[in-house]
This record gives sequence, C-alpha cells and structure tokens, in this order.
Amino acid sequence: MPQPDSYAHKWHVMAAVGMGIFLATIDGSIVNVALPTLRAELATDFATVQWVPLAYLLTLSTLLLGMGRLGDIAGKKPIYVSGFVLFTLSSMLCGLAPSIGWLIAFRVLQAIGAAMTQALGMAIITESFPPSERGTALGVSGTLVSVGIVLGPTLGGLLIDALSWHWIFFVNLPVGIAGTLLTLRYVPRKQPRGGQRFDFAGALLLFAGLLALLLGLTLGQQRGFGDRPVWLLLGTAVLLLAGFIALEKHIRQPMVDLSLFRNQLFSINLLTGLIAFIAVAGVFILLPFYLETMLGYGPRQVGLLIAVVPVLLGVAAPISGALSDRYGTRLIATIGLGVLVGGYLAMSRFTAETTLPVYVLAVLPFGAGMGIFQSPNNSAVMGAVPHDKLGTASGLLAITRNLGQT
Repeated sequence: MPQPDSYAHKWHVMAAVGMGIFLATIDGSIVNVALPTLRAELATDFATVQWVPLAYLLTLSTLLLGMGRLGDIAGKKPIYVSGFVLFTLSSMLCGLAPSIGWLIAFRVLQAIGAAMTQALGMAIITESFPPSERGTALGVSGTLVSVGIVLGPTLGGLLIDALSWHWIFFVNLPVGIAGTLLTLRYVPRKQPRGGQRFDFAGALLLFAGLLALLLGLTLGQQRGFGDRPVWLLLGTAVLLLAGFIALEKHIRQPMVDLSLFRNQLFSINLLTGLIAFIAVAGVFILLPFYLETMLGYGPRQVGLLIAVVPVLLGVAAPISGALSDRYGTRLIATIGLGVLVGGYLAMSRFTAETTLPVYVLAVLPFGAGMGIFQSPNNSAVMGAVPHDKLGTASGLLAITRNLGQT
C-alpha cells in the first residue's frame, strides 16, 4: 500500500503523464489534415498515403495490452520513459522522412512509443494519487485526451499553412523532451513483484488477432463486409483470439489474468466503457456527413460544431471524477449514462430543418454525458484490480477505447 509521502509529487507526475497522453492522442488526429499535402509533396497516391494514420493506429491498438503487462513485469517507469524517448525520436524522424515509405515506417516506431505511454498512463496516475482522489486525477487525464482530439486537426492545419507538413511532427519534440525529464525526475520507480515472466506466445497471438480484427473492420468500412478478404480477416481474427484465450487459461503466467474478469465491477465497467466508445465513434462518423450534406455547413464550420462534443467531455470529466471520489463511482457513472442516452435521443430527432441552437442543445447532453460517465468508469476499473495488475488494467482500458473508436 503506498504511503502518504509517495503522493507528494502527484501533480508533477500528472504533468509528466499528461504530456504523454496528450502527445499520443494528438498524433492520432493531427496527420489527417495533412494527407492531401503529403500526397502531393511525397508524390504518392491516396491508397498509400492513408497508411500514414492507419499504420499508427493499428500498431498502437495491437500493442497496448502487451505494453501494459510489460510494465507490470519490468516496472512502469522504465517502460514509460522508453516510450517517451522512442516517441520523441521517431517524431523527429517522421519530420525528416524523405519518402512516403520511410514516413510510414517511422510512424510505426512512433506508435510503439505511444503504446508504451498510453498503456501505462492510467496505471501510473492510479499509483501516484490516493484512492480518495483517483476519480479527479483520471478525470484530468480524460480532459487531456479531449484536448488532444480537438486540437489535433486545428494545430495541424495551422502548422502546415504557416510552415510545412514537417512541423506537425517537429512540434512534438519540446513536449516530448519536457515530458521525459519530468518523468525521470518525479515518477517514482516502484519495484515490481519478482518472478514474473512475459507471455511471448500469448503476446504474438493477441497481436496477430487484433491486427486481423482491426484490418478487417477498417477494410469492411471501405469495401463492405461481404467482401471476401474482409470476412477472411475477421474469421482469422476469431480463430487467433480464441487461441489466445485458450492459451491464457492453461499457462502459469498469462498475458492477461482471466480471473480479473470474475470481478463484476471490473468486467461490467470495462464492457460498458467499450459500448460507450462505440456509440461515440458512431456519432463522430455520422455527424460530419449530416452537418455538411444536410445542413450545408462548410468544412471549417463542421470542424467547430463537432468540437463541441470533446470540449464538453473535457469540461465534465474532472468534475465528475471529483464527484465520484465523494459519492461513489456507480452513482456518477449511472447519471452519466443517463445523460448520454438523453443526448442520443435528442440527436435522433435531427432533420434537414434542425437549427444551430437545437443542434447545440442536443449535443450538449451527449458530450457532457460521456464526460460524466468516463471518469468514474475508469476509476472503478482501476480500483478493482491489485497493484501488480494495474498495467494490465490500464492497457485493457486503452484498448477498449481504441477498439470502440475503430
């Protein structure tokens, strides 16, 4: 059990972890606005240039759980610092990339670093704050995710207009260096439980299964789910993931301790979070088409109107986190889900005649509801596992968020 002195630098730790969360999030979206520029300046086609964001997201999503488990075994601080250093160096390499092939390769390296920081961020925060402040701390981290989502496309556009596409990667360098130094100085190195081994066979099965699943889902959205390569990928994913679960049941030190899922608080909140992220991702896919084709707004206006949702989420998350510390996670998370459903019902009544005030009033409970729900839900998941499994729990939370958004 952590002693009171171990919480002395909790907000310095939050700053260090927050920088990692922010960079990993913003780099998932900052590149999208640069795709037309990259296609022209690197003399490639759309089918190739789309792998710049896709390679990052696929690599990140498939490695999160393995990095979380590695943090439990080798220590969270060394893995987190290594991730920060790798992310920062690969950002520089991305900015210097001479061709589209090199850029995609460096984006894979960047995603490996991001997986190390994203997988362990919530685990480090959970260890660095007392249980009575866990919801508040995780709420602040949720705000940083929202800021990254909102700021990515805007910052990317400004940097490309003012400088060049290279600077959407170079901008990471000062933040990455500062975050690395803060992590080295303030994040405590806690001795992991000895005698643990990394499950390489399980990691390989999970990586291959998730890669097939994510590729299948991505291609399915482009080609349709009746396409033969799509259902072959999805079928392969089912077989590989089933093999992963079977393996985890029969080895002494699995990648994922399946007994964690016997804890109803852990498993129900993890599943509820996945469903909520799927719901939010669906809205983000449909809203741009609705606003542009049915209401006639231009791309810049559409971007601002969609940004209302993550802004509201970011405002609500730390408030609901603090309330969950005081009144309990179940009550606040349930209220958040209720508000979120209310927002869904309001948006289901959108028509071609919907006015701007009506739009804002409908998305307000949607964004706020997700923010109210997310902090206590994350706090409940992280509080339901022993300290030597915090990395695994943090990785599972991160992967459910990424899978939901896919």
